[in-house]
Amino acid sequence: MTTNTTTATRIDGKAIAADIRARVGRQVHTLVSEHGVTPGLAVVLVGEDSASQVYVRNKRKQTLEAGMQSFEHNLDIDTSQAELLELIDRLNRDPAVNGILVQLPLPEQISDAAVIAAIDPDKDVDGFHEVNTGRLWSGGNPPVPCTPLGCSLLLKHTLDGDLAGRHAVIVGRSNIVGKPLANLLLRENCTVTIAHSKTRDLPAVCRQADILVAAVGRPKFVRGDWIKPGAAVIDVGINRVDDGSEGKRKLVGDVAFDEAAAVAGAITPVPGGVGPMTIACLLHNTVHATCAQKGLTVPAGEG
Repeated sequence: MTTNTTTATRIDGKAIAADIRARVGRQVHTLVSEHGVTPGLAVVLVGEDSASQVYVRNKRKQTLEAGMQSFEHNLDIDTSQAELLELIDRLNRDPAVNGILVQLPLPEQISDAAVIAAIDPDKDVDGFHEVNTGRLWSGGNPPVPCTPLGCSLLLKHTLDGDLAGRHAVIVGRSNIVGKPLANLLLRENCTVTIAHSKTRDLPAVCRQADILVAAVGRPKFVRGDWIKPGAAVIDVGINRVDDGSEGKRKLVGDVAFDEAAAVAGAITPVPGGVGPMTIACLLHNTVHATCAQKGLTVPAGEG
């Protein structure tokens, strides 16, 4: 579902994510009613980061609404790496748990890499394990990191599935967004450029893009005159900035929205664009992981 803004079409991530969650709910209903299988998602939070707490609460709410089991583990900020790895080992061996997600970032005494490596790749619904990264790049079908998967689905919806031959420029080369999204767009037969802080004449590179994705974590970094007229713009950034009122802050993306919307063909807002897709794709990944573990075909979920 989309609505028009100044010139660009506003890509309604909330509506598209709601459709995905509804489909997941129907898939879960089929798994429970026909096979007696209820997908289970375990989420681990270490510490009391307020943004992470809100995110985890939303995950739990949407997991339960989809008919899945939700297992929450809230650990103290001073939890040791050994204690966290022991918990992951228990979750790996628990047959009721089909997906495991450890909320990042972790406290400094815990290695993100060690924790990700400890998760059973078949339960790695975040898609960060190096085995799943390798499977993705070698043409397999592993769990895909949720944010890039959400970006690719937004683009398919917006461009009616017609991504082949388009030039996609991704600004940002992280393992969480930039690199896996590049792979997904290559699979759709896009020509893909990954740009970053060392790219020469970055604005000129961006102006070549039929699809422009910004994932750099810098507020309003991509300006309107960087946009090719008619391009599809996906803004992954979530930045909190002062809104001009004392003590108040607002969310903005990595793209200067008003400038870009006057040039682009379609654009995601912040908030309400990529963000809602991340949890929807996490639920999608959990259903697929459950079916793979149980040797079941993923239900169609059509309604």
